[in-house]
Amino acid sequence: MEWLTSEMLLKTDENVTKNSHTKKSVAKPTEPDKISVCDVMKSKTSSVIRKMETQIPSYVQEYSDLYAEYLHTIDDLFGTCYISEKEFFDKLNIDQKTLKAFDDLWGFWEKTATSQIETSTNFMGAYVQMRISAIKSYDRYVHTMMDSYAKMLSQYNSAFKK
Repeated sequence: MEWLTSEMLLKTDENVTKNSHTKKSVAKPTEPDKISVCDVMKSKTSSVIRKMETQIPSYVQEYSDLYAEYLHTIDDLFGTCYISEKEFFDKLNIDQKTLKAFDDLWGFWEKTATSQIETSTNFMGAYVQMRISAIKSYDRYVHTMMDSYAKMLSQYNSAFKK
């Protein structure tokens, strides 16, 4: 006995519904289109998911704008300090070897920070790919289970017809 997938069951239900409305010899008055619990849950859930998907670009852009403004403010702070303090520090006549060591130290911190940013970005990319892979695996599992469920329902319905 051939078993039906959930997609096949839906197409079969659609065809039955279409055919029942097109037959002219039906004595019963036509009923308004019936909806099922599954129809309601699927359509409403899909609607919410589609709405969430449309919001992703604006959410990402808004967060990016916020973060850029934050970074711009910090950069301005150091720029303002530079202008204000340059004359003061220049008058101190700090030894060039000391300034070179200070520059090397800040260079080390700069390299460390940029390396950590790159590492964090790479980690986040790998983490997102792992989660996407897990979701796809779960989706395949759900489809397998739904196919089994559709087969069981088909067998159950066949038993009632006998």
